[in-house]
Amino acid sequence: MIFNAFERMVAMRYLRARRQEGFISVIAGFSLLGIALGVATLIIVMAVMNGFRAELLGRVLGLNGHLNVYSSRGGPLPDFDILAGKLRNTPGVVNVTPTVEGQALVSVRGVASGAVIRGVRAEDFKVRPTLASNIVRGSVDEFGEDRVAIGVRMAQRLGLSVGDQITLIAPQGNVTAFGTVPRMRSYPIGAIFDVGMFEYDNSFIFLPLEEAQAFFRTGDAVTSLEVFVSDPMQIGAARAAVQSAVAGEGRVVDWQQSNASFFTALQVERNVMFLILSLIIMVAAFNIISSLIMLVKDKGRDIAILRTMGATRGMIMRIFFLSGASVGVTGTLLGLALGVSFALNIESIRQVIQGLTGTNLFNAEIYFLSHLPAKIDWSEVVQVTLMALGLSFAATIYPSWRAARLDPVEALRYE
Repeated sequence: MIFNAFERMVAMRYLRARRQEGFISVIAGFSLLGIALGVATLIIVMAVMNGFRAELLGRVLGLNGHLNVYSSRGGPLPDFDILAGKLRNTPGVVNVTPTVEGQALVSVRGVASGAVIRGVRAEDFKVRPTLASNIVRGSVDEFGEDRVAIGVRMAQRLGLSVGDQITLIAPQGNVTAFGTVPRMRSYPIGAIFDVGMFEYDNSFIFLPLEEAQAFFRTGDAVTSLEVFVSDPMQIGAARAAVQSAVAGEGRVVDWQQSNASFFTALQVERNVMFLILSLIIMVAAFNIISSLIMLVKDKGRDIAILRTMGATRGMIMRIFFLSGASVGVTGTLLGLALGVSFALNIESIRQVIQGLTGTNLFNAEIYFLSHLPAKIDWSEVVQVTLMALGLSFAATIYPSWRAARLDPVEALRYE
């Protein structure tokens, strides 16, 4: 073994400070606590940020196409069924959804608000899992003909339920001899969905494709084709295949281009948080250095006696290295257990704290999601653990070397 029984015994004895060495023990305790909190905080924050990214990505890709094909000339996309047939035969493409999208005003009992209107065929609506599996009122089969689907937060905000009428006001009105008259149309609500993302649940309305074409006056055209591929993470290869199939008939935009600023901001924030929180562990490592230096100074006479009894410089160095490393390893393992346990149960902990304090700790209007997500990336956990252990071991090298270099004659001269 690297450390013999004598070295382990002395190192552990030094960690149990006597009354006159209590201050050193306090510093060592704070070092252990600092490393534990640093590791736990880093694991929790990284898990929450990974969860945010995964949840947002899942919601965005579940409701929007991985690729969108628009008209290369601008405006609506004519002959879309022919082009959609070509795309469905493209390798890697699993579904193509003709879509009409626009904005309108929603008017209910004199209250008006903006909304995003998306027209899709009933069969395409039913095979989209993010929508079909999250119908909370009504039925997925009720969407179609002239019945619409709205988000649960819009329904709560406007006091709507299944079967109620919702009035949409088009942005382009009818031009008459007396001026422009608003163009309105009422639709019964067939289904209410809850996808768990505030933006969609609060402002999206799904119309049958034919109704959306009539409402926005696109004729037999659509505004885009939503293309879903088998692996959205490998979007580059899929984009090249779709671009080849389109062959100049349309313009292709993938999900990374559509949401580039959003996901880039998440990645930058994640990297900055990792750097900032790593400083907590570094500060705790410096505490290990200070406590060990004070321990070496206090144990100068003991070191001299050990040296005169035959202890080598290597033995002295290993004793103090083991003392400091024990603090770092214990703190790291404690922080690892605390961080992983907290991350795995973070939503339950949030609910308990909210119940005790009576405050909303995670407002969906601010954070876009209705629950606090956490996804543990075990490779990151290993990285954080190794970083904490590395800093802890590095912090013990100088004090241990200084203890080994202590001259026993000088240490005992004034004793």
